Amino acid sequence: MENKPKLAFGRKNYVLMLAGIAVLALGFIIMTLDDQQYGLGFMGVTLGPMIVLAGFVIEIFAILVKDKTAE
Repeated sequence: MENKPKLAFGRKNYVLMLAGIAVLALGFIIMTLDDQQYGLGFMGVTLGPMIVLAGFVIEIFAILVKDKTAE
């Protein structure tokens, strides 16, 4: 019987966390692509923040979801 150290999360959680980080990065990149002065166009004020918010929702979901393979 092996006594492997148990990780806090399962593989599914870590994959979702990486996806959330990628979505967060995409949102920040979209905000920087706005060509309006001071980033006050649609991409900098509306689209980018909505994608960043979606990334945070994915991160929260990744933390709260129960991975059955981790048991």
